[in-house]
Amino acid sequence: MIAKVRTVGRNNRILTVREIADDCGISVGSGDAILAEDLHTNRVWVKFVPRLLTDDRLEQRQTIARDLFERPCEDVQFLKNFVTGDESWVYGYDPETKRQSSQWKGPTSPRSKMGRQVRSKTKVMLLAFFVSEGIVHHQYVPDGQTINREFYVEVLRCLRESVRRKRPEKWRDGDWILYHDNAPAHTSHFVQRFLAKHGTAQLQQPP
Repeated sequence: MIAKVRTVGRNNRILTVREIADDCGISVGSGDAILAEDLHTNRVWVKFVPRLLTDDRLEQRQTIARDLFERPCEDVQFLKNFVTGDESWVYGYDPETKRQSSQWKGPTSPRSKMGRQVRSKTKVMLLAFFVSEGIVHHQYVPDGQTINREFYVEVLRCLRESVRRKRPEKWRDGDWILYHDNAPAHTSHFVQRFLAKHGTAQLQQPP
């Protein structure tokens, strides 16, 4: 019966205890006992991920990740050549966490109270690019503007100018590498043509 319960559970992992018990012709209590005590299984929430990768994409992810792991060992300057960029929402203010608002108190002093705070409704999108020495370029996205391919190309023009002015040694040697994620605006043919035209190397991002 234990083997039968195991087979039914593995064939369809979303079945409830009652459904498994009915399929196996046993009571719900017996099915629950077998699952918990004999098979040591428990029901857990499904883990949601942004996207399920195909086998080809999984293999590509493994190949790129292995390359990223090995290249710093082969070239000690590799990590210093990155210009890493990303976008993030910046809020007018963030409420304090419980740890941040903690205070010292004596054995007889009352516990401090504070009103519950909510995150600021005022926010702006920030694009930031940095190297190992610090920020090389940043800019805020105008209100109502989406980060599409045309806007991102203008950002990259500003980035190239910032690298030229702030990191002349990287600009002179031409050995800096752009590292950004696989957002549609970053991987569009329009952006890729711009980067190829100006000879800007990119580091692959795993899927």
